[in-house]
Amino acid sequence: MKLIRGLQNLKSHLGSVVTIGNFDGVHTGHQKIIQTLVSKAQAMHLPSVLVSFSPTPQHFFGHAQATLSSFKQKHALLTSLGIDEHLLINFNTPFSQLSADAFIQQVLLEKLNVKYCLVGDDFCFGANRTGDFSLLKAFNFEVEKTPTVVHNFDRVSSSKIRQSLREGDFDLTNQLLGREFSISGKIIHGQKQGRAIGFPTINIPIKRKISPLLGVFAVNVALNGEIYNGVCNLGKRPTVEGETILLEVFLFDFNGQVYGENAKVVFKCKIRDEQKFDSFSALKQQIKSDVKDAKNFFLTSKRPLYKY
Repeated sequence: MKLIRGLQNLKSHLGSVVTIGNFDGVHTGHQKIIQTLVSKAQAMHLPSVLVSFSPTPQHFFGHAQATLSSFKQKHALLTSLGIDEHLLINFNTPFSQLSADAFIQQVLLEKLNVKYCLVGDDFCFGANRTGDFSLLKAFNFEVEKTPTVVHNFDRVSSSKIRQSLREGDFDLTNQLLGREFSISGKIIHGQKQGRAIGFPTINIPIKRKISPLLGVFAVNVALNGEIYNGVCNLGKRPTVEGETILLEVFLFDFNGQVYGENAKVVFKCKIRDEQKFDSFSALKQQIKSDVKDAKNFFLTSKRPLYKY
């Protein structure tokens, strides 16, 4: 998939099929839209183009929320679904003031030469969100909207997935995503405080201002072609006055130097919320309990450990 950063880098198309949205998490609802788009593009012998925004409109207007996937993860998921091009538009003040009609004329028609546009059933766009499906229908290209994807009588949405993550419901999260929820990243050097109390950890920075979940979890970790079980803390580490969100994982039956390696952490079950302890001794005792709970989970797959 070709990534095009900014309208200034977009060459005029001879024709395209287009969908527009944030596609955070690339969940099963998004997958339905993309599968339909790719099939239509193949039938029309035109490139499929997904248009998204950075930052998101919600973040730009001061309503930032946790993202379900990093940009790198989202890009990989979109690539796997067969999208030809990903146009990433810089959502800045001038663009936020662009009317819905101007967006259609300047971006969809003049730049992308759209022949077919597929959107979700709740899609709105343009300044003050005045553009919608009916406006798109007024122009000279084919427009279609996908019906809502429903799971257990509820609409599949990124908001619903954020809620299920906050509640520690990974079964529901994974069903809505169509895969297990995970966070990937490069292992960095930490402060070695876990090692000092007998629980050395691999540390992965979270490159997002708001994490979709916080707490202590039983996890699988894919590392150098192997899968390890472990327990992790995802949060600011209040006991050591941490200021940034960090993912710290204690791997069971592992002893190696893996700084600089990439790891994929798959969240299996929530054990507890993150909390501040009065001493490292108290923290050490709690970690022992967390490790025991996580190992019991992997032995019995008993769900849930976390009571909410």
